[in-house]
Amino acid sequence: MTSVIERFLKYVSFNTRADEDSETCPSTPGQRVLGAALVEEMLAMGITDAHMDENGYIYGTVPGDPAMPTIGLIAHMDTAMDYPGDNVCPKVVAFSGADVALNEKAGIYLRPSEFPAMLGSLGKHLIVTDGRTLLGADDKAGVAEILTAAQALLNSAKPHATVRIGFTPDEEIGRGADLFDVDNFGADYAYTVDGGALGEIEYENFNAAGAVVKVNGRNIHPGSAKDKMVNSQLIAMEFQSMLPAAQRPEHTEGYEGFIHLIGMEGSVENSTLRYIIRDHDMEKFQDKKALMKKICVFLNEKYGNGTVSLEISDSYFNMRGQIEPCMYIVERAMDAMKKVGITPRTVPIRGGTDGAKLSFMGLPCPNLCTGGENYHGRFEYIPVEDMEKCVKMLIEILTNVK
Repeated sequence: MTSVIERFLKYVSFNTRADEDSETCPSTPGQRVLGAALVEEMLAMGITDAHMDENGYIYGTVPGDPAMPTIGLIAHMDTAMDYPGDNVCPKVVAFSGADVALNEKAGIYLRPSEFPAMLGSLGKHLIVTDGRTLLGADDKAGVAEILTAAQALLNSAKPHATVRIGFTPDEEIGRGADLFDVDNFGADYAYTVDGGALGEIEYENFNAAGAVVKVNGRNIHPGSAKDKMVNSQLIAMEFQSMLPAAQRPEHTEGYEGFIHLIGMEGSVENSTLRYIIRDHDMEKFQDKKALMKKICVFLNEKYGNGTVSLEISDSYFNMRGQIEPCMYIVERAMDAMKKVGITPRTVPIRGGTDGAKLSFMGLPCPNLCTGGENYHGRFEYIPVEDMEKCVKMLIEILTNVK
């Protein structure tokens, strides 16, 4: 029987970094390569209906007791754009509380003084990077944990629920659930296995939108620019300065939302600002969008109509309202955690998840921990022992179903 760690170390060797500028699905070819390998592995395990659809989504079924509900387990194959995801070189280190050398030659260390959560993993074995790439635990850990649990069920005589497995592309760029076949998936409810630290269970996420601000200026030779030049870059800076500094992500936590400038480019003639807008509270979310519109109106009144344009597009919404009518699925997961020695805690997702869109598509889908920490960067790590506990948690959810 292949261990969860063997699976994980194999999967992180695939470069599945998403690309938001691509119009294909999946957005990068490496996701299809990993998907094909997963289908081959699933078929070899005995998941006879395992397949990849035309959009690069992977599906399969572990048949179970028809008297029990059909439960979905979902993870995503892509990794974030924030940091390189090719030529990943993972290693397993015993953690005693001292700084962990990721790349001694380059002077890159994973330090408990900078990441205090590490101290909760004293005595465990951490899978880390070599300091050049992300690790890919988000969400290849979820993929590995799901398939390890599935293999355990296939090899067990103990009654269990029918399990529908789904692996999605492009979750990191907000498209993971867009082409998910909810109707044919056929689950009564599901869990995304895409969370962080051991014990976390999440059924609240941000309401999310993207915004693009474009500023039109007028370029005149600076030697004769008096009363003629309109520098679009300065107006763009003025727009940014009118947003509340306290609502930047570096100043927020918990349920606090933010307006985050993620990109800017410009010249005297034309400038563009790109933002993401986030808040758990729908009213506050709408207020943030309204503020940006108000600033746009003000600057057009000041500099002339058409100087500043604003385009806002909603991305996804808080799934809490979709989960609350069926909170028993959250309670079931919490009970399973307790039975395998995990202390459950509900936390709001300060981001998005495939489960949010899927919940609005009619498939209630809270999010479960994988054990990973420090996602989207070179200091990402995941404890071996926590991955093994997550597998036990999934098996418990699937076998002790009323």
